[in-house]
Amino acid sequence: MTDETNDTPVEPEVESPDSETETAAEPGVTAPTAAADAEATDAEATDAEAPEPELATDAVDADAEIAAPETDDDDDDDDDDDEESVAAPAPPSFARTSAPAPVRKRDRKRDPNAPKPIVRAQAKYVRSSARKARLVCDNFRGKSVPEARAILAVTPRAVARDWSKLLESAVANAEHNHDLVGEDLVIKSVQADEGPTIKRFRPRAQGRATRIRKRTSHLTILLTPKD
Repeated sequence: MTDETNDTPVEPEVESPDSETETAAEPGVTAPTAAADAEATDAEATDAEAPEPELATDAVDADAEIAAPETDDDDDDDDDDDEESVAAPAPPSFARTSAPAPVRKRDRKRDPNAPKPIVRAQAKYVRSSARKARLVCDNFRGKSVPEARAILAVTPRAVARDWSKLLESAVANAEHNHDLVGEDLVIKSVQADEGPTIKRFRPRAQGRATRIRKRTSHLTILLTPKD
């Protein structure tokens, strides 16, 4: 027997695209579709947008954590202030209690049947003669206190200063000891009495000596309220 050979060339087998798809796909797994691709794209977009609210929440939490210590410090300061206010003793109160207003001297009523008070002031051993003192006191005898002050202020004599000081002393006695008003007083009596005389000597011609008499006086003022 003779072997028969096939002279016809053998063409290679070409697989179709469908066969490649079928071979590539595993059994039980379906090929992805256009709808599945769209869902996957939406899911990725959602995952990309999801972290933004988380970042905002984290920022809010960080602000809250930063603000929280300040609130605690303020509370601690308030507690310390409260403790200090409780521990510190209350300062003593120096507020004056309401007392009735004192009655003015002018408003005090004097008994009309009572005798008028007489206020006396005296200056002794004034280095002025009684005659010179009388020349001044005769000008304000019987005058009111303001008038007597004005007269003594313009009197050009040295003893006028002694009379002015004595008048102020008498007014002070009336206000302090008898609760009288100085402006409402009049001079009831004023007098100048002689005091002791101081004797001195001065040498003169031909071996002689002349006596020097340094006279003094006692001044007296009596004040009384006006009628």
